[in-house]
Amino acid sequence: MAALAALLSLTDPEKRRQQQAEVVGGSDKEVVREYFNGTGFQRWKKIYGETDDVNKVQLDIRIGHAKTVESVVMMLKEDGSLNGVTVCDAGCGTGSLSIPLAKEGAVVCASDISAAMVQEAQAKAKEELQISDTSPSSSIVMPKFEVKDLESLDGKYDTVVCLDVLIHYPQDKADAMIGHLASLAENRLILSFAPKTFYYSLLKRIGELFPGPSKATRAYLHAEDDVERALQKVGWKIRKRGLTTTQFYFAKIVEAVPA
Repeated sequence: MAALAALLSLTDPEKRRQQQAEVVGGSDKEVVREYFNGTGFQRWKKIYGETDDVNKVQLDIRIGHAKTVESVVMMLKEDGSLNGVTVCDAGCGTGSLSIPLAKEGAVVCASDISAAMVQEAQAKAKEELQISDTSPSSSIVMPKFEVKDLESLDGKYDTVVCLDVLIHYPQDKADAMIGHLASLAENRLILSFAPKTFYYSLLKRIGELFPGPSKATRAYLHAEDDVERALQKVGWKIRKRGLTTTQFYFAKIVEAVPA
C-alpha cells in the first residue's frame, strides 16, 4: 500500500488537463465540448452502440450505462404511463435514454453539448422509431434534439433527467447546475452521478495512472450528501434512490420531487 501511495503521488493527471485546456481555449466546458466532438465522440459512440469493436472495460461500461437507463425508465414508469409526459433529457449523448422514453410515448426534448452526439442521436432515433407521417394516430413522437450545454437549457417539463453528466462539474458548479435543472422540472428530477466514496476515489486515482485520449477531461465524484443538500437548498427532496455497479462503471441514481 505504501508503494502504491508513492506511485499515486508521483502522477500528475492535472497537468494533462491543463495542457488540453490550453489547446482549446481555457475552460472545462470547452475541453468537454472539444473532446465529445472528436476523440470522445468516437470512443463513446462505440460504448453506447452495439459494435463488437470494444475492449473489456468499454463493454463493462456499456453494460453499466444500459442498466442505469433501464433503472431510470422503470423509475419513471412506476407513477403510471409516460404517454404525453414531457421530459427533458439533459446531456442526451447518443440518445440511449431519449429513444426508449419516446417509445413509451413521452414527449422528449433532448440536448447535448456535443453536436456530433446530437447528430448521432437523431440518426439513431429516426432508424429505431421509424415514425410514419401516414400514421398520425401513433403515440410515438420524435424527440426534439438540440445542441445545448446544461446552462443554456430553459422551458418547463414534467420531468428532467440528467444521467452521468455531473461527472464534468466540480461540486460548487454541480450545486448550481442541480438548482438550475430543478427549476426546469415541475414534478420530478432524476440524476445519476459517480458517488464519492473512498473506494471509488481510489479506483479513479489508479485509473489516472494510465494517461490517454480518454483521460482528456476531468472527472468529478460527488458525495450523495452533497447532492442531497443542493436539492434541499432549492426546495426539493429525494424520494427514491438506486445504485448501478459493474466492474468499471458505478452510478448513484436519485429521484427528487418538490418538498
